[in-house]
Amino acid sequence: MNPSGPPPHARDSSASTTVPPLFGPYGGAALREAEALVRGGADACWFHGFDPACFEACAKHGLAACVEFKTFRADFAAHPELIPTGADGGPIRFGRLVQGVCLSRREFTEKIERDLLAGIRACRPAGVWLDYLSGAGWFETPRPDLQESCFCDACVAEFCQATGIDADRPAEILARHADRWRRHACQRIARFGARYAELIRAHLPGCVVGAYMCPWRPEEFDGALTRIFAQDYDLLAGAIDVFTPLIYARKSGRSADWGRRFLDGAGDFVPAGRKVQLILDVLDFPHSLLAAAESATPTWGVQVFGGAEIFTDPARGKTFRAAADRIRQAVASSGRR
Repeated sequence: MNPSGPPPHARDSSASTTVPPLFGPYGGAALREAEALVRGGADACWFHGFDPACFEACAKHGLAACVEFKTFRADFAAHPELIPTGADGGPIRFGRLVQGVCLSRREFTEKIERDLLAGIRACRPAGVWLDYLSGAGWFETPRPDLQESCFCDACVAEFCQATGIDADRPAEILARHADRWRRHACQRIARFGARYAELIRAHLPGCVVGAYMCPWRPEEFDGALTRIFAQDYDLLAGAIDVFTPLIYARKSGRSADWGRRFLDGAGDFVPAGRKVQLILDVLDFPHSLLAAAESATPTWGVQVFGGAEIFTDPARGKTFRAAADRIRQAVASSGRR
């Protein structure tokens, strides 16, 4: 699949108006202690892929089964052809962790779609969160290495065809057409997101469609949210019910109240009617969760990355439950206003 045509327009999906606020850990290992999750106030679990054992455990304990579905991430050592091309004409720099691929590699994008279809046909998740639905790079670090991409011949040709611009050199594109280049990249990502959401909703009406997001405000790092990662909230809003920014404070060199500050300012750039649900890092627990619970704009539920250990400790589980209950009350109050 290689989406083309105009970008999707924002719309109210059937699921977005009935999305429940969900709380729980990210990571299938947490389901080994599913009873502890329930005692700690969790009502959902997020896990990678369509794992039958995870679905079975969730069903047994009344937890909403939510899938994290990998999109544009690959092992570059095994598949160097997927490495995006930088503005210098060579492969982008990357370390141990990187996301984003060359989207002109149709064999890869077609496999993603096949994998998604196979999963949703075999299972019935309560939600599917699209992961790595972005341009290339890595943002879970205090000093990100930000490189514009992909300038391979095929991607540049698609840009020229879509925009009517005659430019084949990265330097010329960035010097004379940077805004159009950025817009085109965001539209491209949004079309893939719309296609995946279409498939999910066609087979599973009512399934929540989420997306993990770069946690930066639009102006940070010289507009890197769109300039590098090609994630435009307005363009994605037609497909996504719940936006989940990755609020990993310690890893990113941020303070523990980062999530709260994100929520307080999200109304400036997240379209009305779309939900924001934080994913917090267990490394920042409980401070980030307690701070988020204080926000006047409540998070629409909470995920905790690596959060299994919270629930196996009764005291920490109690802390999670109290914060989750407070957020639930705030969500209910916001719905009545």
